Amino acid sequence: MIYKKIWWGAATIVSVFLYYLTSLDGNDSPKPISVADKKAAFHQIILPAINEVFNERMMLYREISALEASESNAEIQLLLKKYNAANVEELMQRTYPHPKSIAIAQAAMESAWGTSRFAREASNYFGVWSFSKKDNRIAANKKRGSKTIWLKKYSSAADSVRDYYDLLSNKNVYSEFNRHKLLTNNPLELVKYLDSYSEQGAKYGDELIKIINYNKYEAYDSK
Repeated sequence: MIYKKIWWGAATIVSVFLYYLTSLDGNDSPKPISVADKKAAFHQIILPAINEVFNERMMLYREISALEASESNAEIQLLLKKYNAANVEELMQRTYPHPKSIAIAQAAMESAWGTSRFAREASNYFGVWSFSKKDNRIAANKKRGSKTIWLKKYSSAADSVRDYYDLLSNKNVYSEFNRHKLLTNNPLELVKYLDSYSEQGAKYGDELIKIINYNKYEAYDSK
């Protein structure tokens, strides 16, 4: 098998995570990528991105903790607005990063291990929709009724992860998820509060638990 590399801006993206690897079998015909290779390529892209964003958010959380815990603090006021928080307590809940294992599992599920068109063409690993014409975005192949479904397009996997963390932090529908982040680091408990992320509802959390357990993703929460 030959692992091709393609250039996208200043970053090198390993194209092995796409649908096919090239195999020199005499006809140079493409063969389907194995599950193991698909996961390995996905991990090569998503793990560094999640680590980067997780560390950014942990640093922010610690900086907020070190600030004067007063809503009259100008810096606190800016952060309250940015993270749509009503008070300092809620700000702490929203900025604290949730376990990496959850992010990895959601990226795997939402992007089909990095093989979805949105992951390949838009670096969108979390199925994040776009509702603004100002967004850099890509249209889904299927419509919902007569309406076009748009998904955000990112310049990198890290930007996709960053926006995903912001989405879960800022939306009131995830308030219970954010509140419980400071009560437990157990991803298998926290995913129960993500039923609003998918039309699957409660089944969504069940599927995330299966992915986390089968792939032993909790190991990344201690790294």
